[in-house]
Amino acid sequence: MGLPFLTNRAKQRDQVIAVDLGGRVTKAVYVRRQADKLSLASYSLVETPNSDQAISAQALAEHLKSVVGSLNARSRQLALAVGVTDTVFRQVEVPLMPVDQVRQMLKYNSKTYLNQELPDHVFDCSFLPVRQTKSSESSKSAGPPKQPLAVAAAKRQLVDDWHAAIKGAGLMPEMVVPGLVGPVNALELAEPELFAKETVALVDLGFKNSTIVILDCGDLVLNRVVNIGGDHLTQGLADALGITYTEAEQIKIGMPTEVQETLAGLLHPLGRELRASIDFFEHQHDKTVSQALLSGGSARSEFVVQSLQNELMIPCRTWNPAQTLHLALDPAQLGDLEQTAPQLTVAIGTAASAL
Repeated sequence: MGLPFLTNRAKQRDQVIAVDLGGRVTKAVYVRRQADKLSLASYSLVETPNSDQAISAQALAEHLKSVVGSLNARSRQLALAVGVTDTVFRQVEVPLMPVDQVRQMLKYNSKTYLNQELPDHVFDCSFLPVRQTKSSESSKSAGPPKQPLAVAAAKRQLVDDWHAAIKGAGLMPEMVVPGLVGPVNALELAEPELFAKETVALVDLGFKNSTIVILDCGDLVLNRVVNIGGDHLTQGLADALGITYTEAEQIKIGMPTEVQETLAGLLHPLGRELRASIDFFEHQHDKTVSQALLSGGSARSEFVVQSLQNELMIPCRTWNPAQTLHLALDPAQLGDLEQTAPQLTVAIGTAASAL
């Protein structure tokens, strides 16, 4: 599911740089197509500048230069994944009509379908499979048939700035996509059988926000943004222990026994919100979510994973979005990949949608 705000489909790509512009850390991968396999040639994690405020197009261009330079990539083609604070992502139902007409309808009537006015926004959309729910069965005869739709939107000025920054970095803008769909694409690539046959929750633990996407046999059925992320956990530990933010981040991942109670308390509100999303899905669709797959920086902590499993009351685990990729990494990166992989999920999913 690409949902690109801009895309260049002039020719078949055989390699791409995908950048996940995170709130605190920017994650990037360089992926090449080799015969029928995708190959991970390099990856990079670089601190994002001005994480507490909007980054200018010029500053973003310099940042992208630095990130891409660290990859030693031959490609100039770049796919950019952007965060939930810069995009709107909704699942709605609309009358049956061509996609280009849907875009025009959303442009002039976003309030009706998205429950908010979105002036000067760029829209993209993708039709979803028709599914039967309790509510849809009860309203089957009410009006003309409708089609489920995934809609992404972003301010036109932001899209123009992203485009200008990519070009300003000497790169070719291939795609700009909402980062929320990155884990979906990555799971289809990494665990195709699970993707196609099970009902799972994908939880991405971001810097300021976390997202949950519920997939039912490959169909994106529900998505939600929770305004609690790794920053909340790290800052909470720093405040409780009277230590620096950097020290708290290290403790959060390493997890000495004496801070587990504090961290468990900080994780409780997140677990409660994620469980509410799962309960809503299960009630609406009369299906059970079999497991939750966790990604993001905080997912590297075994204690975080175990605590969320206790809150969600279903099996939780981290997963490796690169597990089906051919690994053409240097020895240092290859040795670090197991620990780093949960942070690369959005970037790898973005690369998969671009190739």
